[in-house]
Amino acid sequence: MLILTHSTLRNPAVLAVRQLPRKFFGRVAVWPRARMGVAGFARLIIEFQAVRYALSLSPLIAIGLSWEAMALPMAQAPILMIAIIWWVEMRFLRVPKSRRSRLIEGAQADRGLDLLRVQARAALTKIAALRGMRQGQLHLVIEQSDLWHLPPLTYVSVQSEDGPEVLRLSAAEQEIIAQTLFQPPLTERQLQRINQSQGIFLRDITFDARGVSAHARLAAALA
Repeated sequence: MLILTHSTLRNPAVLAVRQLPRKFFGRVAVWPRARMGVAGFARLIIEFQAVRYALSLSPLIAIGLSWEAMALPMAQAPILMIAIIWWVEMRFLRVPKSRRSRLIEGAQADRGLDLLRVQARAALTKIAALRGMRQGQLHLVIEQSDLWHLPPLTYVSVQSEDGPEVLRLSAAEQEIIAQTLFQPPLTERQLQRINQSQGIFLRDITFDARGVSAHARLAAALA
């Protein structure tokens, strides 16, 4: 899970908002400030279509380089290249509509989404209380990559209708999200399965600051 805010990105300009909810996948490249390691970096760049195409065609490239007689025929076989890319993109990295219903039972998916809403609103309640908000709506936007058979990549941001804008989250607010969202039995992997089964990859949970209880405000004041 990557929490998107101005202090966590090398390119915070991508947080500019025209309308809510702000969508990131397929529109802008996100570059975190924190070190991600080789596996994390690889998972991030696989979102680039050109990288996926190059990896899909790498067997053909390897054959052409190692077997000189096949180099020219391979280079002149665009239909084969298109077919390979199509299979990887549509059959391997994405779930066909005919198989989506087999990923998870409907009742289990509903329970997972109910838990996501509960956890998201709990996080927004704490953030609104910490900020002393008395009115206004906050959105916790949880967006996942639509690529299957890969570790889930999840972007989480808090967006406000006042602006609109993606909020600048303090370290304490980021910790609230990290400690509240995706708590057992809900995991990023389970949400990925739910999203794939429904073909929906952005979840927007809203919270009205007028709903912050006196107890939550007191807890925030004493924190």
